[in-house]
Amino acid sequence: MRIIIAGAGEVGTHVAKMMCNANHDVILIDDNEERLRQIDAHFDLMTIVGSVSSIEDLKQANVSSCDLFIAVPPYEELSIMSAILAKKLGAKVTIARINNYEYLLPENKEFFKQLGVDELIYPEQLAAKEIRTSLKRVGIRQQIDFSDGKLILYGVKIRDNAPIVNKTLAEVAEMHDQKLYNTVAINREGYTIIPRGNETFRHNDLAYFITTPEGAKQVMEDSGKEQFDVKNVMILGGSRIGKKVAQRLEGYYNVKLIEIDRDKSTRLADTLESTLVINGDGRNLELLKDEGIKKMDAFVAVTANSEVNILACQLAKKMGVRKTVAEVENMDYIDLAENIGIGTLINKKLIAASYIYRYTVKARVSHVKCLTSSEAEVLEFVASEGSKITKGRLSELKLPKDVNVGGVIRSGQAIIVTGNTQIIPNDKVVVFAMPSGIRKIEKMFS
Repeated sequence: MRIIIAGAGEVGTHVAKMMCNANHDVILIDDNEERLRQIDAHFDLMTIVGSVSSIEDLKQANVSSCDLFIAVPPYEELSIMSAILAKKLGAKVTIARINNYEYLLPENKEFFKQLGVDELIYPEQLAAKEIRTSLKRVGIRQQIDFSDGKLILYGVKIRDNAPIVNKTLAEVAEMHDQKLYNTVAINREGYTIIPRGNETFRHNDLAYFITTPEGAKQVMEDSGKEQFDVKNVMILGGSRIGKKVAQRLEGYYNVKLIEIDRDKSTRLADTLESTLVINGDGRNLELLKDEGIKKMDAFVAVTANSEVNILACQLAKKMGVRKTVAEVENMDYIDLAENIGIGTLINKKLIAASYIYRYTVKARVSHVKCLTSSEAEVLEFVASEGSKITKGRLSELKLPKDVNVGGVIRSGQAIIVTGNTQIIPNDKVVVFAMPSGIRKIEKMFS
């Protein structure tokens, strides 16, 4: 697939890297020559120094033969204009990054589609939604819902107190009469393992389970996690994500938001309905104590500084907060934050890449998620009539070794798969895949 990315900022660079790794023909446009030179030295792509809103520069990139045009410059207006121009010049599919929720309303999305913008992506809104989801179940590092929560992916840190620690997957399966979940991957010391029956759970493993709402309790019990309801939430940072998170939590939780900028604090207090907005430095321990940090069930750090977010979450955990969420935009810090037990990690680049990536898959895909603490991805494929995946039981199909099938949604019902499961046309199938396995499994669904 021929892909043009307009904007070489953090999101554009990460998406470019992801597309190059998937062997697409990638062209990256930006007006910062030095930035493009650095990117060009590390990735197999073409770079063009130019304006993302210049018709001549877009023509130079041969946008008329572009299969997918992704506009992710720093400013919303540039993003929309770039996507409109690309569509008019012949790009087949256009995606524009925005930061205005009004544009996502159905009637407005249709308006933009008429202008030539096929899809709008708002990473901050998606991040806020992910944070809201993470607060539903305490004790997990990551939660992803498929088909409105009929199937769920949990990322859970395994500790010495877990009943499954030092047991193989086969031994764990024998602990229960009914199969309530599948272990689709294990992240161990920075490496992702696609496990088989003889793989053993170890202390400090980050295990990924596919389950159903009915099986979620068993996952938590087997992982040694105690569940409790979150009622009181403190948010550090009045960024766009912080504001969106507060708006999503109002009415369900008691929310406090700490923002260091006085003017922004005033605007947030006027906008938010029931959130208590506090003007102060959230790095100040005395302020956190005064505002009742010890009574908080959850702490969400979403300032513009990854280091501040990590340190603040560490501080909150020391003060007894049981659920912490940190926005970590510096990719180099993700492993560090995972290893020191920060909790749930949020990264806008990965969220945006997940949303965009499904447009590059030839098979029918209804959901894609790039995992924060693993190089693997989770995809929800739709099985096509006559595809190889429907030609026999899973145990007979010789699935790639770097792929695991976790569960199926069939006629609205969730199924935790076994080797005897046979996929039928129109099944939605949740697949966990390493980068090397994505194209292999994609062919089986096409």
